[in-house]
Amino acid sequence: MSTTGATAQVTVKTPEQMQELGRRLAALLRPGDLVLLTGELGAGKTTLARGLGEGLGVRGAVTSPTFVIARVHPSLTGGPALVHVDAYRLGGGLDEMEDLDLDVSLPESVVVVEWGDGKVEELSEDRLHVVIGRAVGVEAPGGVLESGPEGGLDQCPDDVREVTVIGRGPRWADAGLAALAGC
Repeated sequence: MSTTGATAQVTVKTPEQMQELGRRLAALLRPGDLVLLTGELGAGKTTLARGLGEGLGVRGAVTSPTFVIARVHPSLTGGPALVHVDAYRLGGGLDEMEDLDLDVSLPESVVVVEWGDGKVEELSEDRLHVVIGRAVGVEAPGGVLESGPEGGLDQCPDDVREVTVIGRGPRWADAGLAALAGC
């Protein structure tokens, strides 16, 4: 079992802040990084992934890959590609995900897996786990959090999100996660 390298806690009040958190997080990522996104439906996982794509400078709109399971977004800037996976409909663990060849993509890409908790951890001892939860008793300015037709932050408009970013393994021991708390 891998050890925790670092942790950051961020309160997110709008979809724009969630996307900005993704852009800031992207600045810390490098080829070979595995990022797991956890949160209930509408929590903002895809909105965060959209920000990651912007921050990595990848081609194509980052949208929910629910029905295609995975999308590859090549870099436009010479950086790593973004492999965006939605494991929501996949019931099994890593065995079921082997068909996606994530282990082949991982060394030269940043692999982001929504709903990957308990399914892909074996791919890398070093990984980020981003947990998006609803803040209790906090309301967004104006009471509205919407992100449009792709979902995320739109299921319960009065909810603010508490995002916990947990680094696992030696890679994340001193990777600057604390700077995310200033979002």
